[in-house]
Amino acid sequence: MKVLDRATARTWLGTALDEARAGLAEGGLPIGAALYGPDGELLGRGHNRRVQDGDPSLHAETAAFRAAGRQRSYRGTTMVTTLSPCWYCSGLVRQFGISRVVIGEAETFHGGHDWLAGLGVEIVLLDDPECAALMRDFVDRHPELWHEDIGEPPA
Repeated sequence: MKVLDRATARTWLGTALDEARAGLAEGGLPIGAALYGPDGELLGRGHNRRVQDGDPSLHAETAAFRAAGRQRSYRGTTMVTTLSPCWYCSGLVRQFGISRVVIGEAETFHGGHDWLAGLGVEIVLLDDPECAALMRDFVDRHPELWHEDIGEPPA
């Protein structure tokens, strides 16, 4: 797998950010994702639709994965997400052998990316201020939806 430069990672994060904004505009959580092939081709993109579809499993990474359709192999692919992947989505990355995860931010929520790194998945954490601001604002405005999404009772 070739090295991912920061400029490409940021460009790919732009796709996920567009999805996050779409999710927010639909009344859902502002989390977006995209799956890129080993050659840099966009395979699939999506956003969290848990609220819109009433489906607790439809996280952004799951939506992007489903949109990519069946692949013979996921080796060399990159999952790009605006927020550190939860345990459910980290399991998806592990189960299907996705090689790299680009994360917009992990300050709002520190999911399973350390676990993935320990298993040999390349993690690229961008600490993107727009991703962090989008999530912070959402959590402040909709704490009940946020806590429901991450499976934790409100503090």
